[in-house]
Amino acid sequence: MGEERGPRLLEGIRVLDFTRYVAGPYLTRCLGVLGAEVIKVERPKRGDEGREHPYQVKGQSGMFLQLNTDKKGLCLDLKHPKGLAVAKELAARSDVVVENFRPGVMDQLGLGYEALREANPRLILCSISSFGQSGPYSQRAGFGLIADALSGAMDIVGFPDLPPPIIRIPIADTLTGVHGVGAICAALFARERHGRGQWIDLALLDCMVALHENALQAYLLSQGVVRTSRCGQHQPSSTIYGVFEARDGCLVIAAHADLAWARLAKAMGRPELAEDERYATMLGRIQHQQTLVPLVSDWVKGFGSIRDVLACLEAHQVPCAPVHRVEEVVRDPQVLAREMLVELDHPIAGRVQLPNLPFRFSDAETHPRAPAPLLGQHNREILATLLGYSEDSIGSLEEEGVLYHEPAVKQAGAGSPLPPE
Repeated sequence: MGEERGPRLLEGIRVLDFTRYVAGPYLTRCLGVLGAEVIKVERPKRGDEGREHPYQVKGQSGMFLQLNTDKKGLCLDLKHPKGLAVAKELAARSDVVVENFRPGVMDQLGLGYEALREANPRLILCSISSFGQSGPYSQRAGFGLIADALSGAMDIVGFPDLPPPIIRIPIADTLTGVHGVGAICAALFARERHGRGQWIDLALLDCMVALHENALQAYLLSQGVVRTSRCGQHQPSSTIYGVFEARDGCLVIAAHADLAWARLAKAMGRPELAEDERYATMLGRIQHQQTLVPLVSDWVKGFGSIRDVLACLEAHQVPCAPVHRVEEVVRDPQVLAREMLVELDHPIAGRVQLPNLPFRFSDAETHPRAPAPLLGQHNREILATLLGYSEDSIGSLEEEGVLYHEPAVKQAGAGSPLPPE
């Protein structure tokens, strides 16, 4: 990974992480790579549900490995009074707590915002849920799929004569995680000014509704006249802007702006199309999409290969790209140049390659430092170093089942993966 490029921007910030699945772990993974000390709290025996995700490498879930880098693992029974006491002690010594239980669960555990801020007025609590802490749906169970459906995002993806497909990237989860990073950093900044913490309430559905850049505003501003529907391969409100089939693959062309369209017409050997009154303006191209798209489609199919089409378009500076398969993404020179794939050494899975996070700063290090923790990997370190527990006290908690670590922790001789400060 090379030498350190600068400081870690959130160095000195401690995050107590009660999250599982995707949205919360993605958020805390971001905070971890930015330098925060993240303590991931998991339930005994099974841990985060993400550990059970079906793609496994030597018993280690790929999903868990990706979403939990740069974290220390604490396996703690929150239903046991002594486990709860440990959690409260850690919260009192933390800057941020992140959780994604169903609304009300933290209060039931005695870890709600009012209880936590009484002991730590500067604490920032970020609660993630499907529907938020208020509203008629707040107690419903939900996942990203539910937010995709209720937000209307799913309804505008796919072809008009088919049911909408599922969205195979967890947009709702990661979008909520990114909003959480921004909200927490804003709360930390505000705390430096007035010394008080915050309770941040984030909902997957809210984030997906906020993502709409066209469908909702068109409906609202037209007073219900304009209703966005599934459009298949081509964007109805932008022409040329869509997916085209070549002889050996698919590509996208984004020539909706006047200059890009003029360049495409020239690339097609038909510069007069850019002057044609039907196609000369953006509105005209939209109105005549049914005749213009086939012209471009036939031109694309006239090439021997997708490579030839792209070479012609790129030579004329027309925005375009092949529709990559996953195996092509991991070999793409731009992806590699931006270091969007990283390698980490895991004590069980060995050397693993994973997608990187996209943070880039002029003077800050953002490469991950450590792999995802084994279940309970840092129990002893956290309780001894942060809370001052003796070896005997820690041993007693292990015997009582308050603390748990998977057998692999001892088998691998795994200690703290994070470098000393």
